[in-house]
Amino acid sequence: MKHNYHKITVLALLLVVASTACKKSFLEVIPKGKLVAQTSSDYSLLLSNLDLLNMGAANVQVAMGDEVAAIEPHFSTGLSASLKTQRSFRWEPVIYEANEDAGETLVPLRNIYLYNKVINEVPNATDGTAQFKLQIESEARAGRAWAYFMLINYYGKPYNAATAATDPGFPIVEVADVTTTKFDRASVKDVYDFIIKDLVTAIPNLTPQVVNRTRMSKAAAEAILGKVYLFMGRYNDALTMLNAAFTDMANQGTPVKLYDYNVEFATGGVFLPINATSGPASILLPNNAESLYSKQFANGFTSSYNDIVITPQTAALFGASDQRLKFYANSTYSTKLPFPVAGVLRKQKNSQTLFGMQVPDLYLLRAECRCRTNDLTGAKADVEALRVKRMPAADATVPAAIANQQVALLRFILDERIREFAVEGYRWFDMRRLSVDPLFSSTTYTHTLYSATGTTTTFQLKPERLTLRLPQKIIDQNPNIENNP
Repeated sequence: MKHNYHKITVLALLLVVASTACKKSFLEVIPKGKLVAQTSSDYSLLLSNLDLLNMGAANVQVAMGDEVAAIEPHFSTGLSASLKTQRSFRWEPVIYEANEDAGETLVPLRNIYLYNKVINEVPNATDGTAQFKLQIESEARAGRAWAYFMLINYYGKPYNAATAATDPGFPIVEVADVTTTKFDRASVKDVYDFIIKDLVTAIPNLTPQVVNRTRMSKAAAEAILGKVYLFMGRYNDALTMLNAAFTDMANQGTPVKLYDYNVEFATGGVFLPINATSGPASILLPNNAESLYSKQFANGFTSSYNDIVITPQTAALFGASDQRLKFYANSTYSTKLPFPVAGVLRKQKNSQTLFGMQVPDLYLLRAECRCRTNDLTGAKADVEALRVKRMPAADATVPAAIANQQVALLRFILDERIREFAVEGYRWFDMRRLSVDPLFSSTTYTHTLYSATGTTTTFQLKPERLTLRLPQKIIDQNPNIENNP
């Protein structure tokens, strides 16, 4: 079947990669945009780059999840009010102004440029063993795969095996050449195939040890591949990779584990002291044991913003003893004014949200795979392994009536994902993949905007808004290409 390709210019690839963690000489640019690196260690240092960790404003997904509501007057006129938030919450087609760079493309594409540079050049580095070079190349391949997984889940339709070969996806770029100005928009299937190929190629040559949470390990790449397969509906394949990730996470020199909130909110715990204004103490990224592979984006909605909160229905998903409720407040930041509607809660966790590969995500992804492959006992064990770290053991058990019913247990696991990741952007990506799942494809999604007096305005999600439109800055450079609806 002929693929439906389109032409596109990727503006972010024209940006020079600023490698903040490398030697000054690496910032120099030679005619075709190549950064100056010669030794294997130079290329390794290129991957110790803050721009590969900090994804900036790649956060549109937070306001698009159905677990959140919006509150006036903060939504329209508050200190944090923005057109981006308003448009994404209303699920409007156009989110960015014509002259704006989209956060969801800007840093990821810059990173792909750097990954391509390492992949193409490190084999010819002037020193280092062949195995070390292969390890560095593999880190870059797996990093590139993660970046493309994010891009295809922003700009391609949810993976549907029946249509993926013709659904427009995203350009596949394999060279670090800033003089190139046009690229083909590959199909969704082609992008997923590219992601899988990079990960399968990389995994055997990655270090088994998690030495640095910002660097790719074998366990991290296996976890990413497991998540990719799950998003494709390939649950048996996903389970194989997630099991491998759990095996390789064991006995790490760098702790990779779940925090026990029953302990960490007690005397001497990592979340203390709890600040009256900003909430529980934050864990420094290098010390965050729940992070297997660290990426983060700016998220004011989990710190000081008042415009996006969880709905009363989302709040009702939590049991009274759930320690995760300590990351929420029922009043505004700083001024501590009550919200105009009962039941909504503002999240107060951190101004940066982790969304690389997190240990709680692995437990819930594997629980879902086990449930979908009819291993209900294993699914129950995984979801309870997380819950027992979030609340007293007596309250962590999955109710028997749910545990013995596959669909009911699956819904419980998906609700647990909301309890764990509310206001952190995970939900919109789940909404996308569930939209092509026969069990959930008929689900409708709504948003509620509460006025200052508590009256409501409701917005309903159209299927088209499960895919972002390409930024207008890219379209303007390619006026003949077809954008997403």
